[in-house]
Amino acid sequence: MYNILSKFIYFKWFLIITGLYLKGMNIIQTLILSVVEGITEYLPISSTAHLVLTSRIIGLTQTEFIKTFEISIQLGAILAVVALYWRRFLVDRKLIKNLIIAFIPASIIGFFFYKFIKNILIGNYAVTLWALFLGGIALILIERLLKKRKQDLDLKKLTLKNSFIIGIFQSVSVIPGVSRAAATIIGGLIMGLSRESATEFSFLLAVPTMLAATGLDFVNSYKLFNSTQFLTLGIGFTFSFVTAILAIKFLISFVKKHDFTVFGVYRIILAVLYWLFLIK
Repeated sequence: MYNILSKFIYFKWFLIITGLYLKGMNIIQTLILSVVEGITEYLPISSTAHLVLTSRIIGLTQTEFIKTFEISIQLGAILAVVALYWRRFLVDRKLIKNLIIAFIPASIIGFFFYKFIKNILIGNYAVTLWALFLGGIALILIERLLKKRKQDLDLKKLTLKNSFIIGIFQSVSVIPGVSRAAATIIGGLIMGLSRESATEFSFLLAVPTMLAATGLDFVNSYKLFNSTQFLTLGIGFTFSFVTAILAIKFLISFVKKHDFTVFGVYRIILAVLYWLFLIK
């Protein structure tokens, strides 16, 4: 035990001396959280839940900076969508209208309940795990209920009314653990979108939604941080961007041949295991 502790202390000093220890987060912790964000942002398994739970596993306390870091690195994942779909944003006016309408519910709730969401909900392990667990059940049930229903609506046929309803579903994801992607995909499936179209709309809707969320948090928090912490955010942004591109391509390929049941099962298992082994 003494040898392990000594090695940890030496390793920490090595990080400090080489500039890789970033005020409360070392470079390894930063990279872990960034990769977790990039992988989970667009999968229906809740990036917020994974960031909160991962932070606990690697020994990070949910401080003001950690919360802002977990929100801000989502910008990297958002720009991955812009990099892959920029032509759609430039030429598809109908899609832009649908995205604006779908964005309205979450923007209203996020603006008026920002402090409650960040100070009370984010970092609350009980809320996160329950949302993760119940969201898994919801995904499985939706797949069972819609199994025999024809899901062939594409984004060109999506109405403004349907877009607004999908936006209402997305607004539920202000609760950490629900998953913005899962809520939006479920809303899209209920509106009749094919799995591929519901997934793609979820990607695209993330851009205005998460830009607003990260922008609001940054405006409220940037004065609290120093240059070293901004470096941490920059590293997190970069790695979440790269891994998000890979995750987006994976999910688009996956939904062409599979449904979302496996993600529901994964959410339930993760929540149960966390309750059993990591909650004291």
